[in-house]
Formats: sequence, C-alpha cells, structure tokens
Amino acid sequence: MSIFGSIVSAIFGHAKAAEAPASAPAATPATPDAAPAAAPTAPAAPVDVDAVLTDLAAKAGQPLNWKESIVDLLKLLGLDSSLAARKQLATELHYTGDENDSATMNVWLIKEVRQKLAENGGKLPAGF
Repeated sequence: MSIFGSIVSAIFGHAKAAEAPASAPAATPATPDAAPAAAPTAPAAPVDVDAVLTDLAAKAGQPLNWKESIVDLLKLLGLDSSLAARKQLATELHYTGDENDSATMNVWLIKEVRQKLAENGGKLPAGF
C-alpha cells in the first residue's frame, strides 16, 4: 500500500470505528422465509479529519503538532516518519522540489496531504 493510502486508511478507519457503535443497525428477528432487505446505498459522509486526529492526539501520550508537521502526523497515525518514507510520499504525490531540502519538502507534504485528504472525502476546517 502507498504511504498516502496508509494515511487515508488510518484516518478513515478510525472514523469508521468511532461511528460503528452509533450507527449499528438494530437487531430484528429474522424469519427463515424472509430475504434480507437490501441496504440503500447512500454516499459516504465526509470524514471529519480534524476530529479524528484531535481524538488520536488526545490519546497519543506525547504532544504532536500534526496540523503543521508531516513527521508528527505520520507518528500520530503510527506510520513510518523517516526521511526515506517522507521522500517516498513526496514521490507518490509528485513533489517536484529538491528532496534533499527536507524542511521545504516537509512543508509541501503537510499541505499536499491535507489537500489530498479533502479530495478523498475528508472534511477539513477552513484555513487548515
């Protein structure tokens, strides 16, 4: 799986896990002759990325500046935050700058990851 795919999976997976108890359907007695009703296919609700990450940060046990630091975001999600992993993420997201300038690349990465999360169904606060 790509690094960005792992980021999306971690964030959206936590959101679904948090929703599951609240949205679990009520048990109904089944009759042997009844066919299960098809669930309507509703579009997936946007995932509140800020809420998911804030919840994870509260449980992290260490202060992580995940809103501004790609390293801290990756740590928060339990993903590899090494320079090699960040260079791989930069390649996946088509970074055209100098990968040896890690400070500039990191700033670009956090902005690009936020943008891509929004494009993939993530709800982000204004100015984030």
